[in-house]
Amino acid sequence: MPHSHDHHHGHGHARPSPADGPAQPTSPIGRLARQARYGVAGLVVAIAVASACIVLVGPGQALVITRFGNPDRVLTAPGLAWKAPAPAESRIDVDLRLRTTSSGLHDVGTRDGLRLLVQAYVAWQVPADADHVKQFVRAVRNQPDLAAAQLRSLIDSSLEITASNFDLAMLVNTNPAAIRIDQFEQALRQRLDEQALRVYGITIRQVGIERLTLPMETLNATVERMRAERQTVAAERSAEGQRAAAEIVSSADRDARILVAQTASTAAEIEAKARVEAARIYGDAYRNDPNLYRLLRSLDTLEQVIGSNSKLILRTDAAPFRVLVDGPGSAAGAPESKARKGP
Repeated sequence: MPHSHDHHHGHGHARPSPADGPAQPTSPIGRLARQARYGVAGLVVAIAVASACIVLVGPGQALVITRFGNPDRVLTAPGLAWKAPAPAESRIDVDLRLRTTSSGLHDVGTRDGLRLLVQAYVAWQVPADADHVKQFVRAVRNQPDLAAAQLRSLIDSSLEITASNFDLAMLVNTNPAAIRIDQFEQALRQRLDEQALRVYGITIRQVGIERLTLPMETLNATVERMRAERQTVAAERSAEGQRAAAEIVSSADRDARILVAQTASTAAEIEAKARVEAARIYGDAYRNDPNLYRLLRSLDTLEQVIGSNSKLILRTDAAPFRVLVDGPGSAAGAPESKARKGP
């Protein structure tokens, strides 16, 4: 029958369905390909899970692991660590590196009532311990710029309080020994470190004065004070010089008086010896030659009486001028001749 033959021919070339009987067995190559696909998919899933669970802590960094938004633990040691995949646990990276913040030029008042313009810098960082890292994250939401702004406000108030404990001469002075900048910086750091650590979990590593200047009215007052100090110093040194000069003059006068007294004593002693020696010589001369002695004494008398400008009008036959007229023998022969002429 033609109809049944055509129908059987058409179904003989159709793909067998599962309802027609069991499927033909798969080839070994197909099974290996399917297993390879399953393995690659499992490896990808494992890598994805591992990447979600493994965290890397770098140097100068801390990780805060939060569990459902709340800080659970803090990782500060560099290396690999584990966490549960999101959204169960998340990570917050905290920078622990050293940072610097400048306060800008700030007007403060000193203890002696003068104004001063001061600019300070602060080197700070978050310490690598869990409590302060958590405190830093809570206080400034892990934003270093916000922490720097808060720190600048803290520096301004601390500068005002610290400057009120110092006189202007302790910060601005021509004498380096009178300047106390290091004590000012130390007091400022102590105040900042205590408040910054307690409020923000920040440790202050260094505090320094970056700039220090004076307003015009303070500058004028400082110049006047320096001028007065210089005048005082000049007066003190002048007084010291006058006192030293008076001491030198007094010492010189004392030494001169002592020297004059010693010289006078020596001269008197020499003069006494000379007089003794002269008397001895005169005595010897008189004993040896009385006429010569009288002549010498007459000459000595003339020398003492008559000077270079003296003018005398005297008898020449009277002693002691007679010797000038009669000669050396007149002094001895005068009494004899007078005796002869007498009668």
